[in-house]
Amino acid sequence: MSEKLQKVLARAGHGSRREMEALIAAGRVSIDGTVAKLGDRIEEDALVRIDGNKVPLQSREEVVCRVLAYHKPEGEVCTRSDPEGRPTVFDRLPKLKDSRWVSVGRLDINTSGLLLFTTDGELANRLMHPSHEVEREYAVRVFGEITDQDFKGLLKGVQLEDGMASFKTIRDAGGEGLNHWYNVTLTEGRNREVRRLWESIEGVKVSRLIRVRYGDIGLDRTLPVGGWGELTLEQVNYLRTKVQLGNETRTKLEIDSDNKRKRYKQAAQIRRSVRRHQRARQQERSRTSQRKRVRK
Repeated sequence: MSEKLQKVLARAGHGSRREMEALIAAGRVSIDGTVAKLGDRIEEDALVRIDGNKVPLQSREEVVCRVLAYHKPEGEVCTRSDPEGRPTVFDRLPKLKDSRWVSVGRLDINTSGLLLFTTDGELANRLMHPSHEVEREYAVRVFGEITDQDFKGLLKGVQLEDGMASFKTIRDAGGEGLNHWYNVTLTEGRNREVRRLWESIEGVKVSRLIRVRYGDIGLDRTLPVGGWGELTLEQVNYLRTKVQLGNETRTKLEIDSDNKRKRYKQAAQIRRSVRRHQRARQQERSRTSQRKRVRK
């Protein structure tokens, strides 16, 4: 049975459905040698190319939906490559043979915390879509004086440049003086929405922002900054059920009888890997700086 081209490409992990629709609209995708159009449907044996490169397609039965939880540090950008040479959130993820990781939304360069990745572009697309109202929770440190009226406004709604926005909940998380922590929830993922809501209050600035939860998936405290962990089959199916997708029956996650010991061992390995990665980037920056000085 034929399926829409963008859905097949997304399911096979070549990007989110929205990204695939943009590629098709730009004329960068072909089917059996003919430039594809939005709305095209394909059979399983079709020859599909993106920018002239053949792309592997997978049937529903072949695809294993995997999800990673990544502890994003500040300073990383949510793109596959950066023209300025900044580190990206994809740099340290495990390599895949016949698929690729698709990020579930984005966090801006100055935001840290939980970022999900999946091999199923359709799952990513649905989790990001506001119609499914998947709740996100952030820990935010703000500087400035905030009145009860300001809190009421943030919960009722604030007119931003791209429309009305509001927090679902605001919870006091402590602090001293004008520096204060709050935990907030919302069900959208608009660009810099949490920062823009707080900074709509005159004199208030966000000095720290951490995503701590996506739906019921929380940021594991044992997961080091810059580290990742694969979600269990139960957690994957929670996300799939949340957006009206059928359950996955398989997993690539190894089950170990001593899960706690294994988790700590993995955390230590991730920390070592993060340190090696940071040293390698520092050395590369140093070499680049030296080459620039030589040219001058």
